Amino acid sequence: MTTTEQRPGADTPSSSDNASRFADALRRADLVAAELRASAAERDRANAAPVAEVELLRTHDLLQVGEPVELGGDGLNYAQSQQLTRRIARGDTSVAHLLGYHYAQQRIPHLFGTREQAEALSRRNASEKLFWGGVQNPRGGSALELTRDGDGFRLNGRRTFASGASIADQLSVTAVFEGDLVFLSLPAGVEGFTPLGDWDNIGQRLTDSGGVEFDDTPVARDQILGSDPLTGKELSAYQQLVTPHWQLAFANFYIGTAEGALDEALDWTRLHASAWETSGLEAATDDPYILELVGELRSQIAAAALLADRAGDVLQQALDFGPELSAEQRAEAAIAIAEAKYLTTKVSLEAASRLFEIQGARATTSAYGFDRHWRNLRTHTVHDPVAYKAREIGDWTLNHRAPQFSLYS
Repeated sequence: MTTTEQRPGADTPSSSDNASRFADALRRADLVAAELRASAAERDRANAAPVAEVELLRTHDLLQVGEPVELGGDGLNYAQSQQLTRRIARGDTSVAHLLGYHYAQQRIPHLFGTREQAEALSRRNASEKLFWGGVQNPRGGSALELTRDGDGFRLNGRRTFASGASIADQLSVTAVFEGDLVFLSLPAGVEGFTPLGDWDNIGQRLTDSGGVEFDDTPVARDQILGSDPLTGKELSAYQQLVTPHWQLAFANFYIGTAEGALDEALDWTRLHASAWETSGLEAATDDPYILELVGELRSQIAAAALLADRAGDVLQQALDFGPELSAEQRAEAAIAIAEAKYLTTKVSLEAASRLFEIQGARATTSAYGFDRHWRNLRTHTVHDPVAYKAREIGDWTLNHRAPQFSLYS
């Protein structure tokens, strides 16, 4: 992201054009979501690598939306791109996971790279419609270590969680170099890189999120983001926005999943649900208890979605402020994201678990696959315990202590 990005606002030619491109991108995302929803249960059971799903995103020009218009992108800002993630989640949470991470990883060169590195990767993103996979999870296995090798470098180590890495065109990687964190951008198929193919979890089955290993992988200097020296530098408050990038993606695909799951449940209820035998009603859709639950869940989902919108706005304002961002401003953005993350987690899990109360017992038939919504949400949300987000919010509210930066906060 750069400080030259514009958000929709005053009715100027640039903002009007941006709004039109954003609306068109949302329309394309809705088409993809509808196609994904039609086969979501079947694909969830098949548990195959999401190659076709990524190609669907590419075909509908959803991979390069954040790049400048003059390069072939849509010129959308980061908050707008994550609105697309939410739309895709209404059809398939796994694919939204991949897309949300993809958008976050595409922005990392703009936070940590030189201008030349960021511009070169933007041009490739736009022209080649690259799909980015990530090897950046800070936990789960031995660290990746970068070491010097003559004029170049070598990367060794293993991570147990790396979404989209085996099907990616470009890899965004974090590693340790001489005790410091560094960010790398590597082409797919790089020598010594091995996806382990060991992702077999109850949810998010189509996210290609298994372990990976690097064995003496050669790394050129220009594939390490940033200028020399590589070590001894503290991350600026602006660079520390890297974590809110991911967290905003999470909030959006959580609440998008809840929106899609509720709509799917209501469609099924209208077509198939039967009134309870003692209700004295002809149709389940007239049952006051069902109506009460639908109203409750719809209200909660709408509120969480608005909070996610606000979080996106606050993060975008921080990104638009640019490299001179203060620690206080960074903290405000991180807390806004944490609030959205907390509520979208709670609301989406409750919605996904209570939908069967609307539909009835027949909706639990395996062929429908309605359980996938809860399985997907539960699988991802426990990777980053939301209790820690509540603690950070409380500490900021009561003591004005900012969240300590990590790749989780």
